[in-house]
Amino acid sequence: MPTLIIGASGLVGGALRNEFPDATGTYLRHAGPGLVPLDITDAAAVDALVARVRPELILLPAAQPAVDRCELDPDESERVNVGGTGNVARAAARLGARLVYFSSDYVFDGAAGPYEVDAAPCPINVYGRHKLAAETLVRAAVADHLIARVSGVYGYQPDGKNFVMALARLGAAGERMRVPSDQWGTPTYAPSLAAAVRELAASGHRGIVHPAGPDYLTRIDFARLAAEVFGYDDAFLVPVTTPELEQPAARPLRAGVDNRSTQALLRTTRLAGAREGLCDMRRCMEAAA
Repeated sequence: MPTLIIGASGLVGGALRNEFPDATGTYLRHAGPGLVPLDITDAAAVDALVARVRPELILLPAAQPAVDRCELDPDESERVNVGGTGNVARAAARLGARLVYFSSDYVFDGAAGPYEVDAAPCPINVYGRHKLAAETLVRAAVADHLIARVSGVYGYQPDGKNFVMALARLGAAGERMRVPSDQWGTPTYAPSLAAAVRELAASGHRGIVHPAGPDYLTRIDFARLAAEVFGYDDAFLVPVTTPELEQPAARPLRAGVDNRSTQALLRTTRLAGAREGLCDMRRCMEAAA
């Protein structure tokens, strides 16, 4: 079906392009081959592109994902994460397109994760509040929607900034990396996420899904597993508590999402565990070297 990926230059967007190779993709700051520019905060530009492409399916990973930046500049976060999402949702509704919106485990307070799809959200930072507000907009505007909540997305991306790419760079250089020991999550391998979204998008399922990884790990345990898979001595990893990091935005400590109900919806896709995803990521890095 004609597909539009809004935010195709990022980690999730790039993985989606591999699953939807004929889709039209957009970028904001980082141009890529075949991508078209789009600022989702510009409602007229969103409307014009959607009218031109006339997609039956819109995938929306575009966001301002920097949690501390959102805390320090809530106006920008609201403009992008809420206003921009609303622009896309309304354009999708006018066209009658199916919309897949990518949300986060940060809509929860981290008191009792991993969270099931019907758990009551309770965000504790600006980013989480705005992602929850965007979820509400999508549900209200677009009848045919999926809200895909994920946690700790990682994967190979040249010059990428995700947690595991940063770990690989610092591990190779033998530089110290401070990693929280008290934050829990469900690490999600981007290619596995994209494959699950492709299958879910083609199904008739609507509502909230959790296409995240199955393993519930602390950040430091995930980091040590990554170091093992990549062949690094994990001495460069320095466990710290979240308060020691002195970050502007509060973090939900026992976050993560429970993927079991979503895995049960999938007939052909198995959401990758942490070791499996990291091993595949290593193969991708070695192939690109």
